Amino acid sequence: MNVLVINAGSSSLKYQLINVETHTLMAKGICERVGSAQAFHKHGLDENEVVIDAKMANHDDAMALVLDSLVSGDDAAISSLSEIDAVGHRIVQGGKYFDRSVLIDDDVIAKIDELAELAPLHNGAALMGIHACQKHMPGVPMVAVFDTSFFQTLPPKAYMYPLPYELYEKYAIRKYGAHGTSHRYISERAAAVLDEPLEDLKLITLHLGNGCSASAIDHGVAVDTSMGLTPLDGLMMGTRCGAIDPAIVPFVMEHENLTAAEMNDLMNKQSGLLGISGVSNDLRSVRSASEEGNERAMLAYDMFSNSVKKYIGQYIAVMGGVDAIVLTAGVGENCEKMRRMIFSGLQPLGIVLDEEKNRHRGFERIISTDDSAVQIIIIPTNEEYMIARDTYEIVHDQEVGISAQ
Repeated sequence: MNVLVINAGSSSLKYQLINVETHTLMAKGICERVGSAQAFHKHGLDENEVVIDAKMANHDDAMALVLDSLVSGDDAAISSLSEIDAVGHRIVQGGKYFDRSVLIDDDVIAKIDELAELAPLHNGAALMGIHACQKHMPGVPMVAVFDTSFFQTLPPKAYMYPLPYELYEKYAIRKYGAHGTSHRYISERAAAVLDEPLEDLKLITLHLGNGCSASAIDHGVAVDTSMGLTPLDGLMMGTRCGAIDPAIVPFVMEHENLTAAEMNDLMNKQSGLLGISGVSNDLRSVRSASEEGNERAMLAYDMFSNSVKKYIGQYIAVMGGVDAIVLTAGVGENCEKMRRMIFSGLQPLGIVLDEEKNRHRGFERIISTDDSAVQIIIIPTNEEYMIARDTYEIVHDQEVGISAQ
């Protein structure tokens, strides 16, 4: 089965065409700056990738361009759109409605729209991607895969906020988490690397990129996570502040004469590594500046590592121990200095980083010492594969059910 995976952002449309049975990536690409005069389309695998300036007024235009690129040219991935058997959509916010991936129908679309206020930059864009696919591929089954569904197993003591209970009843204010598809993937792969059943393990998973989140996964079940009602909570990130004293919000609004929207923008887009360093939201640039003596960049680097370290300690306490700590995404996979800082001083907890292994690059690998009680594992995430796999299983089960009737 060929599954087209769509990840639509507010001004982008990322895609991969995957044959799930053979685990083959057939095509991939991204439409960037959709709706602007600077829009461009990047398409192709590795050395065959090409970048083309292209007019895309909206996601409908972008989807038409994507589909044309899949069937056109000497290196066309498929000869006809009829070879696309299903479409899987990444949806950030599924709220309390979805604890698993689901086949998309009118009711699912309505609920995704209803939840857009909890992820305004993401759910709205995802809906544009869904509507574009419905227009250009009518009749092709589509599946919604939610970032939040993995965390529907959190107990009330973890997902509730200590606010008046009526606010939860009226507005469903609670922790939903994010990056769930990534945390689910790397926890499964970590169990495979350790050659242990996932149900026998206590894992702390760290998705460290421009967006960052940590999760506690106890015997295969997520019991806590760092992101909250929105993806703003938790760890310090590229441009997001993460967890702060909530009284800071009205204090800054009053003294800086900011509206709620402006304050939200400040915390989401002007804070984190960018806000502290004044250099960049990219850890590579912050690292370079810190090594050149930029004191604010040094501070940002220290704050980032300390933020991660604190969540490791919290989740060891929550689960009563940990068997392995798993890192993924751009920072987690590639920055040996940040990993060294995160795990520095954790030796008394049985977490011992191997300096030599930490310097090496590769795919899935263990970077703790051979005698470390807790394993440290790097797993490159593959959210697209998880979306494709869920889509395949749901559509396949539906087809089997129909044929059995």
